[in-house]
Amino acid sequence: MNRCGATVENSGRVERDTWETVRPMSQQTETSRVSRPSRASITSEGTHLEAFHPRDWGLLFVAAGVWGSSFLSIAVAVEHFAPGVVTFGRISIGAVVLGLFKRARVTKIDRADWPRLAIVAVTWLAFPMTLFPIAQQHIASGLAGMLNGSIPLFTALIASIGLSRLPGKAQRLGLIVGALGIMFLGLPTLREGGSSAVGVLLVVIACSSYGVAVNVSIPLAQKYGSVPVFWRCQLLASVLTLPFALWGLHLSTWNARSGLALLSLGALGTAVAFIAMITLSARVGSTRGSSATFLEAVIALGLGVAFRHEHVQFLEGLGSVVLLVGAWLVSRADRA
Repeated sequence: MNRCGATVENSGRVERDTWETVRPMSQQTETSRVSRPSRASITSEGTHLEAFHPRDWGLLFVAAGVWGSSFLSIAVAVEHFAPGVVTFGRISIGAVVLGLFKRARVTKIDRADWPRLAIVAVTWLAFPMTLFPIAQQHIASGLAGMLNGSIPLFTALIASIGLSRLPGKAQRLGLIVGALGIMFLGLPTLREGGSSAVGVLLVVIACSSYGVAVNVSIPLAQKYGSVPVFWRCQLLASVLTLPFALWGLHLSTWNARSGLALLSLGALGTAVAFIAMITLSARVGSTRGSSATFLEAVIALGLGVAFRHEHVQFLEGLGSVVLLVGAWLVSRADRA
């Protein structure tokens, strides 16, 4: 990864990208040009619209690998901690980790950008991270991870509205293939009864919230850098989720194994993986960046089988293969 703090002047404003140097607008090619949003815009274009570079694949696999294992960690954490405790714990631990970086603390955020920060804090942290632990009390961790692969679909829909254009041809095909994979993954749950259906619904709602957050975060990450933006989102989300944690304390008991799972969720899943995801999305755009969740679904399935002895049905295995194909298609150059 490149050094942090790369800057570039653009119309008198300083653009920042945490792990990648962004070239001045005058030096960018047609496929790597940043579309600066108006203050009311939902999102903006990525800085690199060509096919994924090795560094993009690296960011993709970091996010997918960590998040794929996070569903296993959630399942272990909720064995002894109430969902509200898990949510607050992972967000606050992540905030402590990112707060160790000086740049997170010293970067100034314009007052006009704080409403956008608040939206990201709610839609990427406080709201969906409250839903996931509740959902995983009703469905298997592997299924939760696989359903999480629907995030690119919601992300692409919102990006199309915000950018007033459809994704490129390869991305549209990849999303269709990915949707087919998600359908294969979800079909077995139709025979599992009402409680499983409730868990699936909660995960889908959470995924739609993530779709909003990925898009809204891109202009902020391009302007200030991933770490300063996400650290402040974590602080806001910690305050919002604290009441649920306090209420859930009487339903929780200390356990070292669950505590270690929560520590992993915070330090890796709510710090490292999110920074990789935001940095990637700022580079390649929200739709292509969110394809990390296609790979994440496959990793979650494998870990659920390996560590929790969860049964995989034929359609779930087929869906995983289809998702891998979808992820590769989405990674191609973003051309109309």
